[in-house]
Amino acid sequence: MRLLTWSAALVGLSVAGPLLARPVMVDSAAGTAGRAAIAIARQTGTSIVIADAPIASRRVPPIRGQMEAEEAARRLAQAAGGRAVRAGSAGWRIVSIPKPPQNRNEPRRRQHPAAVSAPPPAPVQPLEPAEIVVSASKQDAMLSQFAGQVSVIEGEDLSRGGIGGTERISERIATVSSTHLGSGRNKLFIRGIADSSFTGPTQATVGQYLGDLRLSYNAPDPDLRLSDLERVEVLEGPQGTLYGAGSLGGIIRLVPNAPELGVVAGAAQIGGSLTQHGAGGVDATAMTNLPLLGDSTALRMTLDAATQGGYIDKPLLGMENVNRTEILGGRAAVRVELAPDWTVDLIGVAQTIEADDSQYADRDGRSLVSSSPVVEGSKADYLHGQFVVSGWIGDIRLRSTTGIASQDLRERYDATLAEGEPRLFVQTNNTEMFANETRIWQPLTGRIGWLAGISYTHNVTRLSRSLEDEVAIQPTPGVTNPVDEGALYGEVRLVLRKDLIASAGGRLSHSVLGGVDRAYLITASGNYDEQWWGSRSTTAFLPSASLLARLGEKDSFYVRYQESFRPGGRAIFGPFVQRFFDDHTATFELGARHGQSGSDTFDLAASISYTRWTDIQADFIDSDGFPSTANVGDGHVWSASLSGGVTLAPGLRVEGGVVFNDSKIDRSDLARILRMAVLYDLSTDTIEAIEAQLALTQVPNIARFSGRLGFDYRRPLGSRLELSARGWASYVGRSRLGVGEYLGDLQGDYLDSGATVRIGSATQGLTLSVTNLADVKGNRFALGTPFAVSREQVTPLRPRTIRLGFDAAF
Repeated sequence: MRLLTWSAALVGLSVAGPLLARPVMVDSAAGTAGRAAIAIARQTGTSIVIADAPIASRRVPPIRGQMEAEEAARRLAQAAGGRAVRAGSAGWRIVSIPKPPQNRNEPRRRQHPAAVSAPPPAPVQPLEPAEIVVSASKQDAMLSQFAGQVSVIEGEDLSRGGIGGTERISERIATVSSTHLGSGRNKLFIRGIADSSFTGPTQATVGQYLGDLRLSYNAPDPDLRLSDLERVEVLEGPQGTLYGAGSLGGIIRLVPNAPELGVVAGAAQIGGSLTQHGAGGVDATAMTNLPLLGDSTALRMTLDAATQGGYIDKPLLGMENVNRTEILGGRAAVRVELAPDWTVDLIGVAQTIEADDSQYADRDGRSLVSSSPVVEGSKADYLHGQFVVSGWIGDIRLRSTTGIASQDLRERYDATLAEGEPRLFVQTNNTEMFANETRIWQPLTGRIGWLAGISYTHNVTRLSRSLEDEVAIQPTPGVTNPVDEGALYGEVRLVLRKDLIASAGGRLSHSVLGGVDRAYLITASGNYDEQWWGSRSTTAFLPSASLLARLGEKDSFYVRYQESFRPGGRAIFGPFVQRFFDDHTATFELGARHGQSGSDTFDLAASISYTRWTDIQADFIDSDGFPSTANVGDGHVWSASLSGGVTLAPGLRVEGGVVFNDSKIDRSDLARILRMAVLYDLSTDTIEAIEAQLALTQVPNIARFSGRLGFDYRRPLGSRLELSARGWASYVGRSRLGVGEYLGDLQGDYLDSGATVRIGSATQGLTLSVTNLADVKGNRFALGTPFAVSREQVTPLRPRTIRLGFDAAF
């Protein structure tokens, strides 16, 4: 350990001088103070010596932000419980804080064994809040220097009241919305950019990332448990320059807690829940951090398990609470420190979600009752692995991430015909992805900051379908869509004058799209016959530009332009497979910010944007209920958002946000789609169904107005305990299920709410949480199966649920 602490001095002295007098980007991970001292010394060009072994071995949180070397040393000392003493012109020593001297004139009192208990230790002073670093900017941009709307949720906030999934993000951020087919089956939307209600061959409009690697390419949200995360960042889109295809609406980036070198730590939560009108549930999560091979390697593991009680009844089957969902998953990460500021990370993620049955009900029947005569449900399996190399080359940072992902989703839908025998429609979506991204960058610390990167993605999606009854399994046409995408991208940020920052960037993307028609053979075997359709390529250039003006210490205004796109593919159209083409968005945005959440008494962020969307890829259904995909035309989206918070009293903060969207399809490709329907000799009913669906012009699944309001309250209870409470309420406005009459049912227009109270210390606590406080039924999603649109379906909120939990950490 002594060698470790003194090595910080040698590292710093080797580069001391130039960085000392100006702010630099500091980024040290959570771990021991000794490790943090080495990282900070290297990054600031100074020497930092921790001579006391007890201080060097203390755990400290991440220290990040743009700051001078003196500020970085002071923050490190404060976090380690010491003080920073200057040592020469370019160095600091971190030493213990001396105890106050005893007054020798004060008479010594006799100590009695039965005297009052010893006074509690002096409370540790919290670190002053640092400015938020937007790591999703890919060049460690400070929030005050970032032109765009970004929301950050700390990991601690996501784990209160038990570990949840993506719904925890949409509860906290008004601009994020979702479909509600079920966990592991949903599509996410940001800023009013929504294409359809179903997951098919189209790429998602929202990019989801774990660190720097995409979670999936064109599969649904895997709904990973948000356990042991440092934070979640949401960047509103488009984000084509930095993230490429599939970022039309924006990106959601999960930042996991990295393994802490030289530290033994652990945490666990367990809870039980009761759902009104339904069944009970249980959930548990555990985390452990262990050193391996000395202080240069560490392992961090997380395990999550949950059973969510059902609440939908199916009287035709004589079953109650049929939609029980079981979730089992985990994450493991190994970090190896090769040298100061050079690390290698291996990360693995696995999760399985199994829903026993569907979660929709009949609109006109009894509450929480489905008249389906079959058992539906789904099973979603997800695997993900990463290999990450990160380090410094002089003042330049390098990060290379290589990974794979596999996602399998099997869904069962009620496809029973009127007056017919019970029948199931089974759809299997298998997605496999390989990806690499390598980038170098220099944060904006002087007059210029820049970023350059290269990426490659290979993705294959196989969509298989069949109709099943008690007699036979009848395969229906399927499709395989392989995609290879390579890209070069870069961005430059320049300080034009004091408090005026300009940026410009671009991404050159080349995609090769293949296709396989998985048409079935009408034979006794029912096997698939795969026929190669050839390939085509597409090249896109996605520019971006912004200008940000700081109007004061806490105020800024920005204007931004950016583009994004999605490559085309092939979709099932009746008994055939047809091609659909790329779609493209271009967005102009104006925004302003005041203050920073978590550090200022009052903060506010506002933006207004206009998006032009061409060749929109969207899903529709034919008269038999089969979904298909096509380019339905061009449209536009106006979006405005306002969010902020205020500290009303010590420990009490109120926050809220509102979103307004106006989206329309103003040029329809109805005539072309109908010509294809006639060419393929589809039935009159199918042609009429397509025509009716494309007649309406509202972009699906996006409410015109939504908003949320929440509060956070903390109060000490004595010297060791704390009472914390958090509550929220969100209103989701009306929207339409999809494009046209068959998918034109209204949904939304409901109020959801929840609250969590915790009493405990930093190491142990009891929590009581309640969701859906008013026990609202609502309608989150107006479809459970596309084969029964005449039955008028609703997807109600989970009824009022009460959870009691216990958490512990060491």
